[in-house]
Parts: sequence; C-alpha cells; structure tokens
Amino acid sequence: MEMQASRQLAVTQQQAWDALNDPAVLKVCIPGCDKVEASGENQYAIGMALKIGPVSAKFKGNIELSDIQPPVSYKLTFEGQGGPAGFGKGSAAVVLTPNATGCELAYSVQASVGGKVAQLGQRLIDGAAKSMAEDFFKRFDLEMQKQHPEAYAARDAAEAVKSESKTAVTPAKAVPVDATAIAGIPRWIWMLGATVALAVSYWLAN
Repeated sequence: MEMQASRQLAVTQQQAWDALNDPAVLKVCIPGCDKVEASGENQYAIGMALKIGPVSAKFKGNIELSDIQPPVSYKLTFEGQGGPAGFGKGSAAVVLTPNATGCELAYSVQASVGGKVAQLGQRLIDGAAKSMAEDFFKRFDLEMQKQHPEAYAARDAAEAVKSESKTAVTPAKAVPVDATAIAGIPRWIWMLGATVALAVSYWLAN
C-alpha cells in the first residue's frame, strides 16, 4: 500500500516540528491510540485499537525515527502486532515546508499488512488507512489551534481581508466610444444621409 497527501497548517515550521516529536500530542492525534511512550533514542512504544471492517484488535508496536533533519523532515519506521488479527509494518517520510500562511505538512507512506487484516481486501484496507490519515491530520490541526490560537486567528483575519477584496464592487469601466456611431446613431446612417444631401444639392444646383 502506498499513500501520500499534505495539509496546510497555520503554525510555523518549528511549532509543527515540536508537536510531531511530542509523544503527548501524537497520542491525542493518532486514532485509537492509548499509548505513546519513549522507549529509546528516537524510539517509541505505541498501543492502539483498530477496527477495519469486521476485524477489531489491539495492536502493540514500535516507531523509530531516522534521517532526522530538524525542523524539516524525518523518516518514520513502524511495525505492530495485533495477535490473530495480523500485523502491519512500513515506513513514512514526513516533510514540513514553510510558506506565507504557516507551513505545509506533507507525507508519503509505504506499508504492508498480514493475517486476517490482509484477507479483508486491498480496497477496504486502503480506505481505512486513508480515513485514519485524514483523521490524524484533522486532530493534529485542532491540537495546533489549541496550542497556538494566535496563529489561526491571524490566518483567519488574513483570509477574511482577502475574501472582502474579492467581493468588493469593481469600478465600472469606461465604455469606449464606438467609432462606428455618432450620438448613438450608427455611422452608416450618417454617411447615407450625407450622400443623399449631396445628391439633392447637386440636383438643385443643376
């Protein structure tokens, strides 16, 4: 399974980086997670409950961070065991890119599953993984709003100003004078009238 996506955050690159390396924040944001504890240098033990289709299980696993380039990116390797339900393992690359409105959090994931979970079918598994990722981003964004309300208030104010400028009434453009009309009368009528007048004058003169 491969998946990639991104989300715009109102916080700075450093603020997002600190949160992504905070076990307490990750515990709140990972769906079904009940434990994220440091187990070594750049290593964490994780526990979470998952339900994919008819299969429900509690998974215990480990997460290890590598290729760490603060506050820009890191690689995350994970593996988990859910007993008879199966197992999951894989890796994810996370990148934070600063921009004018905060930073963009982008990720790409490669993962595989086995056991009963794998028998559910790739479509169901992919759908569940996508839903979990979207849920994580939503929770993470909400957590950042709680921790850094000023950043989101500034973003909302900027978006409001931008929206108002778009809906402002545009001054009416000056209507160019139609070169083919004089005083609202088409030029060809004026030319016809002038021609007739000249013809009449010529006839009277003779």
